[in-house]
Amino acid sequence: MKPILSLENVAVHYKRRGSVLRRKSYYEALKSVNLDIYPGETLGVIGRNGSGKSSLLRVISGVITPDSGQVINHGVSVSLLALQAGFDPNLNGRDNAILSGMLQGASLRSVQNKLDEIREYSELGEFFFEPVRTYSAGMRARLGFSITTIISPDVLLVDEVLSVGDQRFKEKAERTMAAKIQSDQTVVLVAHSHQQITRLCDRAVLIEEGVSYAIGEPKEVLAVYTERLQRAT
Repeated sequence: MKPILSLENVAVHYKRRGSVLRRKSYYEALKSVNLDIYPGETLGVIGRNGSGKSSLLRVISGVITPDSGQVINHGVSVSLLALQAGFDPNLNGRDNAILSGMLQGASLRSVQNKLDEIREYSELGEFFFEPVRTYSAGMRARLGFSITTIISPDVLLVDEVLSVGDQRFKEKAERTMAAKIQSDQTVVLVAHSHQQITRLCDRAVLIEEGVSYAIGEPKEVLAVYTERLQRAT
């Protein structure tokens, strides 16, 4: 099977803040990541805090460009599930849904055809036509989740716990994500729970100090991760 996304020796640097006496004016979020993502798989991303997991997803999504190496996209749409990011507060929910959907690679007509579905899933009612600045944090999260899941890109990147409003909607969102993972949807999932990685993922990658340290069967990669955590203590 051929990959739909490939990362080759990807590195990402961020500028440091603070003293001019620092030896380096930047730190290396990613140093050398080599990774293939295959159609229909759920890939778990694990690693300690600060290891580069979120930077990896931002590179895959195209939000940031690597400082060296390359990301090869074999013609697929990719979206990072960001529940409350990127909305224009002065536009209403409907217009933000159109803009967000098009930024995720969907055509204007395709997004317009799904607006009723997005509105219904988000449970915003008439607020769908009100400026987003009038929304609560939970309402913005519900709109963001609804757009991404209904538009359904080829590759869905998930980097946060699904806390999207009240308990009932949260449970609905979790069921939706579980259904996508069990379908042919390609999902890249950052998770801290070893049980989630084992239960949901086909493969896992361990990001250690900005390097793709281990890739393979979830249980094998988790064993490597656990061993390294024990050595560090």
